[in-house]
Amino acid sequence: MNRFKITELGRDVFWLRDAEREHLVRVLRLSPGDLVVGYDNTGREYTSVIDTIEDKSVTCRILSTDQPDVEAHTSVFVVAGLSKGEKMEWVIQKGTELGMAGLIPLRAKRSIVHIEGKKAQDRVLRWQKIASEASKQSHRVQEPEIFEVCDWKDLKKHLPENTQWLIPYEEEKTQRLTTVLGTMKAEHPTAIIIGPEGGFEETEVAWAQENLGAQSVSLGPRILRTETAAVATLTLVLGHFGDIG
Repeated sequence: MNRFKITELGRDVFWLRDAEREHLVRVLRLSPGDLVVGYDNTGREYTSVIDTIEDKSVTCRILSTDQPDVEAHTSVFVVAGLSKGEKMEWVIQKGTELGMAGLIPLRAKRSIVHIEGKKAQDRVLRWQKIASEASKQSHRVQEPEIFEVCDWKDLKKHLPENTQWLIPYEEEKTQRLTTVLGTMKAEHPTAIIIGPEGGFEETEVAWAQENLGAQSVSLGPRILRTETAAVATLTLVLGHFGDIG
């Protein structure tokens, strides 16, 4: 069944408006009587039947409610150094499919991309849309949060105080990710800080260690592209805590 993000939820019905309505009517060409699934970003999904289609909304009558066990039990966030658009979009799409809890776009010294103001706001809206579409495709019931573009000093305010911070770094020669994961707690959020195309400067890694308590880790002897490092680390962390594999 086709999946939609609920615009408004009532007692026995929900409504789809704006882009969700347009997709149902103009792209999928569904009609009253067709079955659909709605989700409301609270962990619940609603099997429903299309009741009425109006100019600005679609009304769906709820047949049953479920709370499927599809979300990761450990909250893992990706802090991604700003990189070229298609790379960020790829990380958001694949990270959503894998189960990341959210993504924070980070301004880094070696970032090729520099966005501020309205341009940054527009880019975040686009990334949110990509996360929403990937959530539907992967049958998630809670979309990952895409945060505003931020600087290093703002990172801490976005995540809980007990967040465990990891920073994969190509110059780290002694501490492997797999070793560090054995010391971490599944009940605490984890944030993975990934560098942009040019990687992090040494001063940035030192700042993260001093101010966030981040642990610098090696992903192995090969140098990974920024988007590969993000998805590989996310997979390894979720796999260690039993959410993948």
